[in-house]
Amino acid sequence: MVDAPETAVVVAPRRARRQAIPPVLRRMAAMPLRDPFAFAGLLIYALFVVVALGADQLAPIDPLEILFTKAGKVAANLGSSGEYPLGTTNLGRDIYAQLVHGTRSALAVGLSAAIIVATVGTVVGLVAGYFGGTTDAVLMRIADMALSLPFLPFVIVLTGFLGADTSIIVMAVALLLWPNSARVIRSQVLSLRERAYVEAARVTGASHTRILFIHIAPNILPLSFVYAAIAIGWAIITEASVNFLGFGDPTSVSWGMMLQDAFTSQALSRGQYAWFVPPGICIILVVVAGFFISRGYEEVFMPRLRGR
Repeated sequence: MVDAPETAVVVAPRRARRQAIPPVLRRMAAMPLRDPFAFAGLLIYALFVVVALGADQLAPIDPLEILFTKAGKVAANLGSSGEYPLGTTNLGRDIYAQLVHGTRSALAVGLSAAIIVATVGTVVGLVAGYFGGTTDAVLMRIADMALSLPFLPFVIVLTGFLGADTSIIVMAVALLLWPNSARVIRSQVLSLRERAYVEAARVTGASHTRILFIHIAPNILPLSFVYAAIAIGWAIITEASVNFLGFGDPTSVSWGMMLQDAFTSQALSRGQYAWFVPPGICIILVVVAGFFISRGYEEVFMPRLRGR
């Protein structure tokens, strides 16, 4: 008889904490365990993160170091071997080391752009959808202007004027991708602001800031997460494209730089498939992972898809 009240005291706070979490966030957290697409996408991203964090241990050779054979010659265009798993480039650099260390550059660009896109898109969508009127019209016209710009040419021109730096590529991607998430989040907020719990918050005297970020924002955070995942793929593709076209930073190691070096040195004609196929596969995997996550989380926003 003594243990029952203590158990009730322990269980009640836990139940209260679970009830305090919005249902949409609970479904978002559980989705990877229920949907194979979302699980596969998150698993691919997790794999690349592990590789990026352990790049120095997985590939201790400097990716830009020019290697030499025992005879003192440049170890150029060597095939796959135990010492060089993917062979070497025409300048005698380890392809495997470039592939592994290129993961860091790709994730740095992808994650930075994703955070900026998700943050700016979420805030703009919240403000535009909640306040409406002139605020909504001005923000959406700015979004329309950004969407009207050609994506890759804009990034190339910006890097040409401001310099071939990774931060410039991130800024360019963020400037053009935030309107997509902002417009979708705005449409969601237009519906949420009319819900009963938002009206109840207004009646109790809650401020606009509290209503936006406490009552409405948790319900659209999964949508921000989806667009952030998609932005990672777009940012990495853009960085690879800019580097492949020769507008990137020549001192950085990236998958796009590997493809550009392989193309200019005519690696395909020599049958050096291990030079350009692995970075291409990595880029494809990152893009596919973003699609898998967005596909898996569709039912969080469209419950009618559940059970199909």
